[in-house]
Parts: sequence; C-alpha cells; structure tokens
Amino acid sequence: MSPGTAGAVQAARNPFGSWLLGPADQSLRALRVRMQLLLTVILLTTHSIGAGVVVVLSTFVFAQETPEADMALALFIAIPVYVGLALVLGAVRGTRGTLKALRWATRGEEPTPRDRLRTLRVPLRLTLLQAGLWLAAVVLFTLLSALLQPSRAVSTGLTVAIAGLVVCAVAYLLTEFTLRPIAARALTGDTSARRPRGLGVGGRLLTFWLLGTGAPVVGLMVAAVLALTDGVSTTRLAVEVLVLGGVVLVFGLLVTVLNARSVVAPIESVRRAIAQVRTGDLSQRVPVYDGSELGLLQAGFNEMADGLREREHLRDVFGRHVGRDVAEAAAAGDLELGGASRVVTVLFVDLVGSTSMAADREPAEVVDVLNRFFSVVVDEVGAHGGFVNKFMGDAVLAVFGAPVELPDHAARALAAGRAMAQRLAEEQTDVAAGIGVYTGETVAGNVGTTDRLEYTVIGDAVNAAARLTELAKEVDGGLLTSWETVEAAGGEEGARWRRHGRAVLRGRTVETTLAVPADLA
Repeated sequence: MSPGTAGAVQAARNPFGSWLLGPADQSLRALRVRMQLLLTVILLTTHSIGAGVVVVLSTFVFAQETPEADMALALFIAIPVYVGLALVLGAVRGTRGTLKALRWATRGEEPTPRDRLRTLRVPLRLTLLQAGLWLAAVVLFTLLSALLQPSRAVSTGLTVAIAGLVVCAVAYLLTEFTLRPIAARALTGDTSARRPRGLGVGGRLLTFWLLGTGAPVVGLMVAAVLALTDGVSTTRLAVEVLVLGGVVLVFGLLVTVLNARSVVAPIESVRRAIAQVRTGDLSQRVPVYDGSELGLLQAGFNEMADGLREREHLRDVFGRHVGRDVAEAAAAGDLELGGASRVVTVLFVDLVGSTSMAADREPAEVVDVLNRFFSVVVDEVGAHGGFVNKFMGDAVLAVFGAPVELPDHAARALAAGRAMAQRLAEEQTDVAAGIGVYTGETVAGNVGTTDRLEYTVIGDAVNAAARLTELAKEVDGGLLTSWETVEAAGGEEGARWRRHGRAVLRGRTVETTLAVPADLA
C-alpha cells in the first residue's frame, strides 16, 4: 500500500485524529452517547488527578504541622464531602450543560450562529466550571486552616491552587479533543470562520505553559521560600524539590503532549489530504474542527480543493469546446490575438444529403445520427494526433500540425482519413460522407477580440480541403486527397495511395492531381 493510500485509509478511519472520536458519518445516537461518556470520564478523571496532586504536594512538598484534633476532624469531614459534591456537581452539571449547548447537533439540526458560538465555547465553559470548583476548594480549606490551625493556611491554599491549575489545563485540552466531531459540524459552512476564534495557537501555547509548567514552578519557588523561613533541613528541602520537580515534569509533560497533539492533529489531517491531491484525487475534504488558525488552515485547504475541482471542471469543459492543446495553452497564458504562417494538413468531413435527412427524420433522430457521426470523426482525429478545430453544422474541420507541431502531419491526416472512411462505412451505414485531405500553407492563430477569441486556421489549404470533400462525395469510399499531400506523407503511408485523375478545384485556375486509397484505385 502506497503512503498516499495508507494516509487516505487512516483519514477515513480517524477523521478527527483518534479512533475514540468515531467516524465522520456516525449516527446521532452514537455521537450523543460517545460525547456524554467521554465528557463524564474526563471530568471525573481530572478531578481525581487534582486530588492526587493535593495529596502528593501536602505530604512531600509543603512542610505542614501535624493536624491538631479539631483540624483533623474538620478535614476528615470536609475532604470527602467536598470532593464527592465536586465530582457529582462537576460531572452532572458539566455534562448536562454541555449537552444542552450541543442539542442542535444531537438532534441533527443546522446550527445557528449562536449555536456555533456556544459550541466553540464549551471547552472554556467546562474549564471555568472546574476552575470555580477548585477556587471554592482553595477558599474553603484555606479558611478552615486559618480558623483551626493558622500555620497550615498558606501551604494548604498553595497546594489546592496548584492542583487546580493543573486540572484546568488538562480539562480544557481533553474537552476540546472530545468535542472535535461536534466542532466540525458547527464549523461546516460557517462563512464567518475566516477569523481565528479563541486563544489562537500562540495564545494557547503560552497559556498552557503557564498552567502546566509556570504555575508548578512558582509553587516550587514558594516551597523553597517557606523552607528557608521555617529553617527546614537540607534533606527535607531536597525531598520537596524532587517531589515538586516530579510533579512539574509529569503534568507539564502531560499538558505539553496534549497541547502538541491538539496542534499537530489538524496539520496532519491537511498533510494527508494534500498527499491525496498530489495523486490526482481532488475529492478530498478535511473536517474543520478547530476554531484557531489551525481551523483556518483546514478550511483553507477545503477552499483550495474546491477551487482545484472547479478549475479542472472548467478545463475539461473548455477542452471539449476548443481542444485540449488550445485549452492547455490558454491555461499557461500563451494565448494572444494574431497568427503565424504554418504548413499543415487540413482534413474536412461533410455528410451527404444532410438537408433531406433533416426534412425526412425526427429532430431527435437527426441529432443521434450526427452525434454518432461526430464520434467516429473525433475518435480518429484524436487517435492520429490531430486537432478538431470546429463543427460546422454537419461538417467537421480538423487540423494536423497546429497548434501542436507534427513533423509527419500529412501521413497522420491521411491515415486518419482512411480509418475514418472505413469506420463510417461499417458503423454508419445509414449515412454517407465525403472526406477531403489537403496539405498546404495556412495562417494558424487566434482571431476575434481580446474578450472573445477562437483558434482557427485560415488559408488556401482549408478551401482546397473543402473542395476535395465535395468531389469525394462522388467517388467510391468517399475519400480524396491531392498528390502533393501523398508526396508530403511519403514512406509507408504514401505507398497506400494512388493517383485518381486531375481536376480544377473551385477558385483555382490550374489542375490538381487527385489521389485515393490504393485499395479503391
């Protein structure tokens, strides 16, 4: 499996950066259950992490006196009661409030601008809820210590505050991760999402450094100051530094990894999509689930892919009208009014009795006959390297040697004429056509105005091919060329033709030696 294919498979399985978030086309019920379960687990887990940080800091870092009887009783009652209430309140209220804000998504409704804004603010809202619970804990336990055992007040407040900051940082990142499928639905079709929302990448990196690393380091410095003022032994100070340093490393690393993943995931989704575009797959779209500059990157890729698809469609339509070579020249910016003298071979094809056919048959039947006729002509011209210059009613003008130069344009045109005559005789038995081929000098270029131009060839060779077409309708096989064209082809193709008398073409004063395929001579 190629890297591009592997990336496409991974993007289809994990469009939001993780299998935990499910596929992009998951049902509304699956999405609702998944969000509720993940949010509940995240809120409970972060509170548990905070409680663990409090235990570690209060035991090993901040030197505290042994709780007195009243203080011990108060802590014995307050800690489990408050932690239980905080867990229940945080999980229940946080989950309910989030699901209420995301009701439009779980019902399959189109989001309003207000719904979009509320959805993108859910991580901040949940983080503020967590911060409020931990701030209440700081106030509660600091007051208890101040009232019952004042010597423990400062260390208690610092311990709970540092744990709360770590919890808030982790909670925000995990909540933002969990809500990616909802954010993608909210940002779909949001024309106002051209400006970053929230902190932005730079602000996010700075904020989470402060929460995940800066705050614990400040705590380390405060612990050192307290140790110096209280005359703590060097052994105790070393233990405090090691423990708090471990907390900084572990939770600082956790916050950094989560933040890095939140930055890398949108970039990786764009990288995989670009790899698919390089292979020619322009149907790629990236879920836009980030409200920062990274979301603008994802949305920008989608706009680029839409533009490439539109450009490719226009190029295809344009190429069908004017020919691939002319379309490519136009796309390269090489088209300008004017022309140049070129020796080319012109092939002209015209139906026999098209006027009577149009009068005797239904319009739909006439169109069907013309399309089948044109299909044969275009196939053979393209197969031999020619350029279908224009359709003129029931006639076709093709050129070999312009706009792309062909050293063997005469041989190619004659071969195309023979193949065309044979296929028309075998496949289009209800119609007949005359085919004329002539090599000569023409002016090839763009005519018209700067606002509307057309690539064409003008000159005696075009007129001569048209005159030969009229004569070809009277010969077996319906194919005529000039002997000068046969001589210009030469080689194997020239050997396939024989002289077929002479004629004065209309508009000329001298005779032209005619030629037909050898098997019809």
